[in-house]
Amino acid sequence: MRATSRLRELLEMGDIVVAPGVFDGLSAKLVERAGFAAVYASGGAIARSTGVPDLGLLSASEMIARIETIVDAVGIPVIADADTGYGNALNVRRTVAQYARAGVAALHIEDQLFPKRCGHYEDKALEPPEVMAQKIRAAREAAEACGLAIIARTDAIAVEGLDAAIARAARYAAAGADVLFVEAPRSLAEIERIARELPQPKLINMFQGGKTPLVPLETLRALGYKLVIIPSDLQRAAIRAMEETLAAIKAEGNSASITGRLASFETREAVVGLKDYLALEKRYSG
Repeated sequence: MRATSRLRELLEMGDIVVAPGVFDGLSAKLVERAGFAAVYASGGAIARSTGVPDLGLLSASEMIARIETIVDAVGIPVIADADTGYGNALNVRRTVAQYARAGVAALHIEDQLFPKRCGHYEDKALEPPEVMAQKIRAAREAAEACGLAIIARTDAIAVEGLDAAIARAARYAAAGADVLFVEAPRSLAEIERIARELPQPKLINMFQGGKTPLVPLETLRALGYKLVIIPSDLQRAAIRAMEETLAAIKAEGNSASITGRLASFETREAVVGLKDYLALEKRYSG
């Protein structure tokens, strides 16, 4: 089944899909091995994996190149961050076509002015809603042939307030968005109001330490949310693990003291499918 069809099937089943955020093929494989039904290619995590903050510093080409490796690494649907679409409505059409060729099942476009910021940073600026609606229409038309789902994200809560954010999201739904993403609600009451006033399928961004409180999946499911992305937790866990390992190596010259916290050699090779590759090599050389 095509990834786009599989994601739409998941969204129509009535359950809630949790998509942990990844930034390369290895992290994507770990999500799939853990049994998740989808994976989120996080723009912020991809940016930070290159050593820069989430301030719109990466180009569309850099993002697409990394997303291609993520899609190639897994068999589950990939939901991808397309930032602001990298320009006007014409640029958005081209971005959607490129993301579709990369094999993603869905992408989200946001209404920040470029260069954008992480949705949980301060001092964001927004495009006029009519400009974003034009982008969504362009994205919808570009996605028709491939079935890729278009997710419209608004960052208006932090800039214009919740009323404006809901109004913007409704306008983007009318322009053709399949899923709505109101970024960074600050309380359960705001999460509930978004669900009540926007009946369309909705995505929520939920990670430890963000502006949005952590809400049980059962509550989100009952409210009608369809997708939960958790963009940064895997990368933050990896940063802490690498820091601890480096501290041990710096102090002792090796990592023997923390061996129990390291994946084994065998586990590492199993994650990347070494046995399968060796079997193929043997078959081709026979």
